[in-house]
Amino acid sequence: MTQTIGILTSGGDSPGLNAAIRGVGKACHAHYGMRLIGIRDGFRGLVENRVMELEGEPLSGILTLGGTILGTSRDKPHKMPVDGRLVDMTETIVANYHANRLDCLVCLGGGGTQKNALRLKQAGLNVVTLPKTIDNDVAMTDITFGFDTALGIATDAIDRLHSTAHSHHRIIVVEIMGHRAGWLALGAGVAGGADVILIPEIPYDVETVADAIKARKAKGKPFSIVAVAEGALTRQEHAARLASAAKKKDRKPKDVAEPELVYAERTLRLAHQLEKLTGLEARVTILGHLQRGGAPSAADRILATRLGTAAADLIARREYGVMVAADGEDTRPVPLEDVAGQVKIVPVEHAWVASARRVGTSFGD
Repeated sequence: MTQTIGILTSGGDSPGLNAAIRGVGKACHAHYGMRLIGIRDGFRGLVENRVMELEGEPLSGILTLGGTILGTSRDKPHKMPVDGRLVDMTETIVANYHANRLDCLVCLGGGGTQKNALRLKQAGLNVVTLPKTIDNDVAMTDITFGFDTALGIATDAIDRLHSTAHSHHRIIVVEIMGHRAGWLALGAGVAGGADVILIPEIPYDVETVADAIKARKAKGKPFSIVAVAEGALTRQEHAARLASAAKKKDRKPKDVAEPELVYAERTLRLAHQLEKLTGLEARVTILGHLQRGGAPSAADRILATRLGTAAADLIARREYGVMVAADGEDTRPVPLEDVAGQVKIVPVEHAWVASARRVGTSFGD
């Protein structure tokens, strides 16, 4: 019998989603003769049974498009807002899965999506996931699609900000996405030649950052670029978070995304402190959702296509309950139990960190 596959995109939008949808769809339909159904707006669309056929024309011309043709949402199957309440809609999702006669559900998303997919697996559904996020923080995969594109955008922004920093003898503080992991700020900082890089994995001291900037000024370089991940913390903030987690008897701080306003306030406060400590004028640039927008890079198109077609291969072999991970130039299936709830953070001795230190970049520690 012909297998029927459902596919959805969940969480934040990311470059490469459409390339991945195309990779899954074309491989499933043209190569394996499967039927593909697109589910609109993530898990909410599955609850509301909003589906579309994904064969032929819908998959044509989407390789280069940013965003997702299916739409997305951050709704969780077990905690979905309904009439002002959070309701467990897992049973409804299971019912609609069977009503559409799905043989497998493909979920494209980041860390939250991996956890939600595991819950659906535990509810008896066949699921396969693909790792998507510009933060590159999904565990057990070399890289996530969306990261390379965002890295290029953030690097280009730092390149452009150098002109203003140099011309006006200013400190430019660039806030880059990444509230749990600093891959994006680190990579863009290294590629863009930032003078200071602040990431969540390395708590910083403001005075140490200021000293690095003053040392540059003393050498005749009265400007600096500070690349800061939105989740970067001072030593005091980091210690307070660990203490709070210990009081709640958690092994680690809860994985709760803070409001963007909190990030912005921290970044503005950092700029103000650096002004006072260095005597240099400071300006803030918050890249925000610009990092997610636009056409995916060539690398992301290739990666998303590789992962998407590998997902079709697994489905054809009826290997379910796994995430398709990038493994060098190959792929490998990883059990969702090994991925869900894990975060791939930057090791403090990572080669990128070591290289940045050798060229004189300060991490504020």
